[in-house]
Amino acid sequence: MQNAPRLAAAAVIAAFALSACAATGQQTPLPDAGNVALGQRAYADGPVIQPVAVIEDSRCPMNARCIWAGRVKLKMLWLRPTGEKQPFEVTLGEATPLADGSITLESVRPEKRTDVTIRPEDYRFSFRFAGGL
Repeated sequence: MQNAPRLAAAAVIAAFALSACAATGQQTPLPDAGNVALGQRAYADGPVIQPVAVIEDSRCPMNARCIWAGRVKLKMLWLRPTGEKQPFEVTLGEATPLADGSITLESVRPEKRTDVTIRPEDYRFSFRFAGGL
C-alpha cells in the first residue's frame, strides 16, 4: 500500500506528458531558421516560414572578379496560425516586414562558383526574425 501514492503520481505525470504531446497536434518539431532548404517549413523565432523558390541568384561567384556583388531573392510563404499561407519575398541582407516585426535572409549556401551549377535542392538559407510575435 505504500507504493500506491507513488504509482498514482506516476500515472498522473505520464497522462500529463501524453496529453501535452497530443495537444500540440504536431508530430515532429519544426527546424529553426538557421539551415532551411527550399520547400522546408521552419520556425523563425515567431512565425513559421517556408522558402518556395529562388527568384534570383545573381551573386558574384567566389572564383570570379565582379563589379557588382549581386543579390539573392526568394519567394516565401508565411504559414499563419489560422492555416492561411501568405506569400512574400525576401532579398539577402534586407529586412522585410512580416507579422509584427521583420524577417531577414541572412545567408545563402552554397557559395556561387563559375564551375558548378547550384541545383534547387542544394540551397540552404538562414533567416532572422526581429519582432514580438
